[in-house]
Amino acid sequence: MLARLAAVALLSLSPSLVGCSTAAERAANPPVAEGGASGATSGASAATSATPPAGELRRDSATGSVPSGPESGATASAARIDVDKEFPVVRALYVNRFAAQSTKRMRQLIQMADETEINAFVIDMKDEFGLNYKSSNPEFARNAGTAGTVRDLRAMLDTLRAHKILPIARLVVFKDSVTARNHPDWTIRRQDNSIWRDKQGLAWVNPYHHGLWSYNIGVGEELATMGFGEIQFDYIRFPEPYSSLPKQVFPGSNGVAKPDVLAAFLKEANARYDKLGVRTTADIFGLVTTVGGALEVGQSWEKISPTVDVVLPMVYPSHYPRGSLGLASPNADPYNVIRIAITRARERDRKLGITTPEHVRPWLQAFTLGKPPYGPAEIEAQKKGAYDAGYDGWVLWSPGSKYEIFLPALEKTLVSRKKVS
Repeated sequence: MLARLAAVALLSLSPSLVGCSTAAERAANPPVAEGGASGATSGASAATSATPPAGELRRDSATGSVPSGPESGATASAARIDVDKEFPVVRALYVNRFAAQSTKRMRQLIQMADETEINAFVIDMKDEFGLNYKSSNPEFARNAGTAGTVRDLRAMLDTLRAHKILPIARLVVFKDSVTARNHPDWTIRRQDNSIWRDKQGLAWVNPYHHGLWSYNIGVGEELATMGFGEIQFDYIRFPEPYSSLPKQVFPGSNGVAKPDVLAAFLKEANARYDKLGVRTTADIFGLVTTVGGALEVGQSWEKISPTVDVVLPMVYPSHYPRGSLGLASPNADPYNVIRIAITRARERDRKLGITTPEHVRPWLQAFTLGKPPYGPAEIEAQKKGAYDAGYDGWVLWSPGSKYEIFLPALEKTLVSRKKVS
């Protein structure tokens, strides 16, 4: 019953409020590259080495220029990152596809990381616009889309490694209209067997189709061999079953429940990525941490959490309806939203026997949606909520990848702040 009520609450929100990369957020913070031609940063700078003061987890910053490089595709394997040793804690910025394609913007973001506690970038490599890199696999390359790609991904990754920044590849999985156009047989259907479409008229691919699994997991494997240390899946869910839309039909489901098929996909991906030494992580709705059962989009804490190395709940305060978590106005109480939601996630992990120190890494709200406007104080409050819940890591989500206003909330070095219990 609780699961059903939470799902109803979720579906009662505007569609713009329930995704990680939403249309409303993009409208408020347009994801336009800030100057610079399309192309990635490149060139590796020599990092200066120094022993950090006691208690610091932060890497020393690297120095040097970040020139652009020649165009290249995905070819040879890069040196593997020992993520558990080098990046036991992740504090990251989200970098959308357009920012990643801008030499100028990438320089700016790297400088932010060099001067603060930020030690990782979550970079769009496959989003709702298609692939954001030149794949060497002809079948993958079919799904590139038309929104451009990072000009020299290999060089960009070399630069991030030189600056001791963990590159994390964000892959949008089931909200994939580009793949749906190229593989109509992979789509969710209507009862008359025509292609089902959401309120924006977009087709979604069918989570039960194993060809789709192979494609998405394969993209992650290619990116891992290029130098990404973590593969982060987003839109690991089914589309919302709005009553105003036609019924969704899933060919090949064979009675397998939605939460089970999502967990099976993640489990298979994790097993394959373990062989490459990279982390498997997944983004989920914030409500999943506090709802007892599965949401109607198929996400269930008890199903997803054991299948991945890190779970990333999108606990944006603006996305919680009034009265949620016992708070009159969640958007005006960012500290308690994060503390309550992430504490509940930790408790549920313990019941599952999961005690990995950084198994939960919340997405934090670095944008304004409603009142009050969000600035450094709200970022600090959310960070403290995560620390008081027992975790050190987090990721800032700005749909436009604009973080300058929030820089006063970032510490100069990565120091453990979590409460240990």
